[in-house]
Amino acid sequence: MDKIEVRGARTHNLKNINLVIPRDKLIVVTGLSGSGKSSLAFDTLYAEGQRRYVESLSAYARQFLSLMEKPDVDHIEGLSPAISIEQKSTSHNPRSTVGTITEIHDYLRLLFARVGEPRCPDHDVPLAAQTVSQMVDNVLSQPEGKRLMLLAPIIKERKGEHTKTLENLASQGYIRARIDGEVCDLSDPPKLELQKKHTIEVVIDRFKVRNDLSQRLAESFETALELSGGTAVVADMDDEKAEELLFSANFACP
Repeated sequence: MDKIEVRGARTHNLKNINLVIPRDKLIVVTGLSGSGKSSLAFDTLYAEGQRRYVESLSAYARQFLSLMEKPDVDHIEGLSPAISIEQKSTSHNPRSTVGTITEIHDYLRLLFARVGEPRCPDHDVPLAAQTVSQMVDNVLSQPEGKRLMLLAPIIKERKGEHTKTLENLASQGYIRARIDGEVCDLSDPPKLELQKKHTIEVVIDRFKVRNDLSQRLAESFETALELSGGTAVVADMDDEKAEELLFSANFACP
């Protein structure tokens, strides 16, 4: 059953309406004041769902529950037991939520914690802290012979000339950096515009994928993560449009 069918609903403001509502979807009922929104949602769908549920219980259980009046409707099909939360204060506790009121908060917390996968809302990538070994294995899974370079992001979309940053990198022995998408020699870096946002990534290593690179890559990744504060990028040297590999040692979007 993938829909709820309502036929001949006449509860309160409803004028003998027929309606088909998809199940397992978020449905919004909207309209002018007095158009019958509450009559449909609360006084028809909820009332009938609750009434059917109570009727399915044993006579002993029913004596502790109040049976709702049958709504003025010809037929409703596909309706499950319903929960209704009206838009009004039902508790004096200002920290009450839908989850606490319906007593599903603890279950939802466990569900999201154990089954859910946190994702970055901006880039839609999974959020997970990776170890150096996992990063190395990911790189070595690329086609053998592929030319790649390992980058450490230092500046991300920040305004400024960043002259001191580039000078410090050169003094530490780094030879190249990718500045705004272009690989440049740090001995003669380009002059950056003060009021423009720039991205600076230091080239930590350049290599061809081989199975015997594990130790070298591990050391390079450790250097990149220490320099950048926990993130690293692996880019294709022959195809600028190829998708880059993003790595993070932090539980955050790289």
